[in-house]
Amino acid sequence: MPAAALCKAPAAKGSLAGKTPKEDAAILEQFLLIQPDDIPHEEECLRNPFTLKTWLRYIEHKKTASLEQRIFIYERAVKELPGSYKLWKAYLDLRTGELLEGVPDIETHLRTRKRELRNDEWSRVNNCFERSLVLCNKFPVIWLAFCQFLMHQENVTHCRRTFDRALRALPVTQHEKIWESYLKFAKQAKGELVVRIWRRYLKLQPQEAEEYVGVLTALNPPRHGEAARVLASIVENPKFTSRHGKSQYQLWTELCDLVTEPSVQQDNQKNLRVEPIDAERIIRSGIARFSDQVGRLWNSLAKFWMFQQEWEKARDVYEEAIKSVKTVRDFSIVFDAYAAMEETVLTRSMEELANNTGDEVDGVDDADIDLRLARFEKLMERRPFLVNDVVLRQNPHNVNEWEKRVELWKERGNAKKVVETYTQAIETIHAKRAVGKLHMLLVHFAEYYEGIQDLETARTVFEQATTISYKRADDLAEVWCQWAEMELRNENFEDALEVMGRATTPPKGGAAFIASIRYTDEKREPQQRLFKSIKLWSFIVDLEESIGTADSTRAVYDRIIELKIATPQIIINFAAFLEDNKCYEESYRVFERGIEHFGYPIAFDIWNVYLTKFIERYAGTKLERARDLFEHAVDKVPPKFAKALYLMYAKLEEDHGLARHAMRIYDRATRAVGDEDRFEMFTIYIAKATSYFGLTSSREIYERAIEALPDKLARDISVRFSDMETRLGEIDRARAILGYCSQFCDPRMDAEFWKIWHEFEVKHGNEDTFKEMLRIKRSVQAKYNTEVNFISAQLLAARAQGQPLDEALAPNAAPTTMAELEALALRDDAERIEDDRVAAEAGGTRVVGFVRATVTEPKVTSKPSNPDEIEISDDDKDEDERQDNDGNGMEVDEPTPAAEPEVAKGGLEKRAVPEGVFGGLGADAKQAEEKLGAKERFKRKR
Repeated sequence: MPAAALCKAPAAKGSLAGKTPKEDAAILEQFLLIQPDDIPHEEECLRNPFTLKTWLRYIEHKKTASLEQRIFIYERAVKELPGSYKLWKAYLDLRTGELLEGVPDIETHLRTRKRELRNDEWSRVNNCFERSLVLCNKFPVIWLAFCQFLMHQENVTHCRRTFDRALRALPVTQHEKIWESYLKFAKQAKGELVVRIWRRYLKLQPQEAEEYVGVLTALNPPRHGEAARVLASIVENPKFTSRHGKSQYQLWTELCDLVTEPSVQQDNQKNLRVEPIDAERIIRSGIARFSDQVGRLWNSLAKFWMFQQEWEKARDVYEEAIKSVKTVRDFSIVFDAYAAMEETVLTRSMEELANNTGDEVDGVDDADIDLRLARFEKLMERRPFLVNDVVLRQNPHNVNEWEKRVELWKERGNAKKVVETYTQAIETIHAKRAVGKLHMLLVHFAEYYEGIQDLETARTVFEQATTISYKRADDLAEVWCQWAEMELRNENFEDALEVMGRATTPPKGGAAFIASIRYTDEKREPQQRLFKSIKLWSFIVDLEESIGTADSTRAVYDRIIELKIATPQIIINFAAFLEDNKCYEESYRVFERGIEHFGYPIAFDIWNVYLTKFIERYAGTKLERARDLFEHAVDKVPPKFAKALYLMYAKLEEDHGLARHAMRIYDRATRAVGDEDRFEMFTIYIAKATSYFGLTSSREIYERAIEALPDKLARDISVRFSDMETRLGEIDRARAILGYCSQFCDPRMDAEFWKIWHEFEVKHGNEDTFKEMLRIKRSVQAKYNTEVNFISAQLLAARAQGQPLDEALAPNAAPTTMAELEALALRDDAERIEDDRVAAEAGGTRVVGFVRATVTEPKVTSKPSNPDEIEISDDDKDEDERQDNDGNGMEVDEPTPAAEPEVAKGGLEKRAVPEGVFGGLGADAKQAEEKLGAKERFKRKR
């Protein structure tokens, strides 16, 4: 059945009487669309024709039916409920779905057409949309669906009018939804229609003007004139914010690029009703606004005149630009464009002249070519000066740039320009704001005149330089020194002395005023403080020593000391000068004046030189005076500087005095020096005492050193003390010293000390002393016993042995050496920590850190042990047990391989006593005690 007949068919009610045959046939055909299973829904629709749910249930029931049947039901439903948005939306989606397919395009929102535009179905669907809008004209979704459907039909006028109707029908708050599709339609339509639609849209959304500029420039042909006007209104609006994040400078550059287009000028000439665009005024306003980023803007202005074939005006613009830009970056942009323009014009003129045989082509001849070539070469030669101008415009007080400019003129041999540049620099630079060395600029100016043998002008320049108020007084002093140097180079010695005399003349005023002036007082002018410049006075001293007399030189030195500006080096130089002139006592008085003036720590250097020179001259002839000097020197010497003076004092007594006096000085030195020098001082004291009075005389020194030094250094002193007593045969004294020292030697951290004691006991001890050493070691280890020390000791022990910790602590053999004993103790500690951790995780009540008791002897159940018997722990086992098989140790009864070790009374195994414990006693009694065990041998010794 045709779709048009279904659209117009009314609901079948009553009989067919009174109908024409054609109408009767249509009604009969509609009745055939109703299936038997549709009867319940038909009856319900007849009973409730104005209920939306009734029709929706009927439509849901027929969703798999043919298109004609569903259209038949939709037509009847919208006739009964013409204002239902839900019905109309579903019906229109059904009808448009038969003409369009696919997913809408992201940019255009258009779908693929299933039928050709000549098909009548397009117009029928349009009629359905029109019927729906009669009562549903306030629903933007239907308007949007209708407009997008019309966009597929390429009927621009009908679509545009429909969009306009939608905008008139809907409230303003819903226009944004329509305008989104309307603008896409305008982009699709192109031409004048785009401009008119966007003009209307900007009245509603003026902030979209930036997008409008892009649309105008994208047209074919582009409308640069109107785009420039819109963009000009944008940049003049201070409240405008770019949607694309563009800055005002970026918008200005875009505007300048637009107004320089040739089409803008053509538009100005054609469209007389619109105010013409003044490109030059716009670009210059941008240059005035962005003074530090004007390179591109100047190029745009020059390009504007180049498009107009106004080459001279473009050249004037470039010249103005390179003389006004303030950054090197902008200068580079402008200069490169300027050079490119000149090169292009020159190349084009040469090509035109070469291609024409005539003498003159459009005013271009050989003279014109030569002129343009000379202009181009001149421009390239000016580049260094132009760059220098840019930097000086940034900071006219930049001394280094003025110096560079002078060097440029010197390279070109232009003496007049050199003098002009120096003069201009001196007039321009402000002394307090100068960047660089202004005084050296004036010195170089004077040296330039000196180089051309014009000394009078050079003196005039120096005279002018001395009147400038520099930032630092040292700069003014340097000027005076350079002036004197110039006079010396020209052998004007008297003039040089006169110049330095003028420089060191104090200002007018009384003695109190002169004394109150400090050289470092920045509040006073440099000219007032100059007479206290040590730089000037040092120069005068050198000058007087070279060309003056001894008396004049001494007068200068005395004046320096009188002004209280002398340095330790000045004092030493003055004394050396007097010594060279055989004035020894006066040189010593100068030393004493310097010491009184400075005091420690500066006086240390003076004392050092003074005492050295005094001893070199008098040696032991004036011993009492030398002693007085040394006593005065060490009276208030800081501990940091005491070592050198005391050593020098002691050396004097050793060479020219008494040894006991030297010992007293060394003893005082050990108390006076700093902590960092005390150990070395004690070492020297001990060595000297030993060399003069023997080993026994150093015992008191050793004892006091152990008391005075920190633990780490006291350990080294104790080891040396013990070694000395051992060499003297005092074994008990040596052992007592090691025992005292062991109290501050942690076995985990000071393994070297315990190794030394172990070797000592092996060589000189017995079993009791060895056991006592082990007992002391355990007690000291318990004192230093902390959780952190457990971990650090384990790591240090494993690292020292170069093996993993588990391997180092493996219980694979009985401990026989000091390292094995330490490893055993570390293993026990590690096991205890692990047991504590397991117990804590299991929720036990064990106290973490509690040292458990370990079983060191096998249990003997045959009979109780005698309490009077002496127990021997595992720590007393034979260190040389592994060597018994080689015959190096004492033999014991060897059990058979399968038998258990023989157990004596008290549950003790029979072991060999280490040979090193008893020294030669064990070897002598080897034959007699060959078959005795450790216990019997121990009882026999008891």
